[in-house]
Amino acid sequence: MGRVALVTGGSRGIGAAISKALKEKGYKVAATYAGNDEAAAKFTEETGIKTYKWNAADYEASKAGVAKVEEELGPIEVVVANAGITRDAPFHKMTPEQWKEVIDTNLTGVFNTVHPIWPGMRERKFGRVVVISSVNGQKGQFAQVNYAATKAGDIGIVRSLAQEGARFGITANAVCPGYIATEMVMAVPEKVRESIISGIPAGRLGEPEEIARCVAFLVSDDAEFINGSTISANGAQFFG
Repeated sequence: MGRVALVTGGSRGIGAAISKALKEKGYKVAATYAGNDEAAAKFTEETGIKTYKWNAADYEASKAGVAKVEEELGPIEVVVANAGITRDAPFHKMTPEQWKEVIDTNLTGVFNTVHPIWPGMRERKFGRVVVISSVNGQKGQFAQVNYAATKAGDIGIVRSLAQEGARFGITANAVCPGYIATEMVMAVPEKVRESIISGIPAGRLGEPEEIARCVAFLVSDDAEFINGSTISANGAQFFG
């Protein structure tokens, strides 16, 4: 039987590509989502991947969701913390609510996701943790003080978890995507999209599947000595 992998925000965008890539590699995948029941149902129908609804920003909901996944599929050995939101605004216009919403999902949400799973990984002497950060967590971005702060914090999380987990056979790494051709990015006005692409030396947006391949490698046995690392997949937009 394949290892059980949990992918938060795993039914759309980059998360969906990760979920499908892991299933193709033989993992039993559980994909979480926060609110779009229709999209989740369609994803399950098309892929056969089970979806579970909970808000990563809520610790008790995450703990209960993890318990349900483990009851139905088995112990979670791979966790990909991908769930994330944006609430963009220039700093002088950013509200405390916009700050808190992004912090609660993108940063605290990683704690809420990994924390209930961590003891089992330590006990079994095996685990793979991957957090999806962002190029904007490495270099910063206008109107994204909240988002950039969380994504930089996510890198700090994996570097610290790596040191705690290494002697228990657990690895923790981050992937920092650049601009990827997701539904969200493709929905921006064409002129804005062209401006984004002009800043990418590769001359194109990345594909969700390219990020998924990074994750599939990091959770594989081939990557067991890679721990506390950050993979930058951004078409040479930033070197970090």
